[in-house]
Amino acid sequence: MSDRPDAYAQAVDALSGALKFGINPSLDGIRRLTEELGRPQDALRVVQVTGTNGKSSVTRLTAAILQAHGESAAAYTSPHLVDYNERIELGGAPAPKPAFGEAVLVSAAAAKRVGGDFTEFEILTGAALWLMREQGVRWACLEVGLGGRWDATSVASPAVAVVTGVGLDHTDRLGETVESIASDKAQIIKPGSIAVLGPGTPPVRDLLTARAEEVGAPVITVGAAGDVTYDVLAAPHAPGGELRLTVRTPLAVYADLAVTAPSYQAANVATAVAAAEAARGLPLDDAALASALAAMHFPGRFELLATDPPLVIDGAHNPQAAATLAAAIREAYSAEKPALVFGILADKDAEGIVAALAPVAGPLFATAPQSPRARPARELAALIERIAGRECAIVETVGTAAEAARRCSSAGAVVTGSLYTAGEARGFYLGER
Repeated sequence: MSDRPDAYAQAVDALSGALKFGINPSLDGIRRLTEELGRPQDALRVVQVTGTNGKSSVTRLTAAILQAHGESAAAYTSPHLVDYNERIELGGAPAPKPAFGEAVLVSAAAAKRVGGDFTEFEILTGAALWLMREQGVRWACLEVGLGGRWDATSVASPAVAVVTGVGLDHTDRLGETVESIASDKAQIIKPGSIAVLGPGTPPVRDLLTARAEEVGAPVITVGAAGDVTYDVLAAPHAPGGELRLTVRTPLAVYADLAVTAPSYQAANVATAVAAAEAARGLPLDDAALASALAAMHFPGRFELLATDPPLVIDGAHNPQAAATLAAAIREAYSAEKPALVFGILADKDAEGIVAALAPVAGPLFATAPQSPRARPARELAALIERIAGRECAIVETVGTAAEAARRCSSAGAVVTGSLYTAGEARGFYLGER
């Protein structure tokens, strides 16, 4: 594999020339691309994860748990927060930029040979599968980019198909009802899969289990009255605090687990435990599981970037995720409310996001990430003021808004509304740009 120092820059250029958004309503393109790459998916055992919320966390958790058990595991997630290579994690760390760059260039060259228009996500998916095969990965944990039926990751047939939950998001492409969205996501459950249905699936569980029965896939349910249950033993009471929980499965009881995360990650931990058990077909080792969780870090998910006063980023980009974030803020901030910085894309439900978070917010700020899809800061501020019934400051750039908000409250600030917004704040504070 080439270590050319310019490979990463060339890869970013190649991705910038691909179709940026949307989804090809067919798997023909990604199939032709992976055929040209030598069908790398056939060399991998796959855990595929879809869901409206929690899928990135479950993907990373599952890969970490399998890695801790001596398996070679990798995670493919999206979008990235600061740098493209964050999308492919090998052994728990972002792929080295030279290796990532080479993989993208190989995938882009294959796409060119095949001919036709490929999306950025299709090229990245081809690159991820190719790189994982080249690195000798056994378990590829793949986060679905959008939906399930036509997502590029569905070029693989998963051994374990995970649906974390289903809510209203991407309604312009997946349908305007929870049932239509669930029908699309259900298509990742294929013959030979074990279906893991997370705590957010009960409203559409009959639809998902019907798909599993259709293809002969065993089903494991997670959540209250499910096959896998969990109890929160202790919640964190400060940003960056520790969550303790117990997970019970048909195979074992994993008592008093600890992870640095808000309580909402308990559901994702339990779902990942179920997925890892299904992948291995065995109970997990207590020490390996504890080690994996102790080392877990969730970029862009209630992530503490600075202290005194604290700065937290969270990529909540729909009302369901915003409600979950609001609960985490109530949990972690017992007295003064933190300032909230909102940066939301124009195609998202800004009203629903703001309505969920305004009650837990101190001073309010509106900004806009550097995306052509971003809602302008002034327009967003007017919406926030209408919903919250109080003044909202306007700061045009995310990093400057985050610092201004952090300094105006002893409780610090939370930056949210989009993973793009969270990523820009992360780059500003960690100096990664």
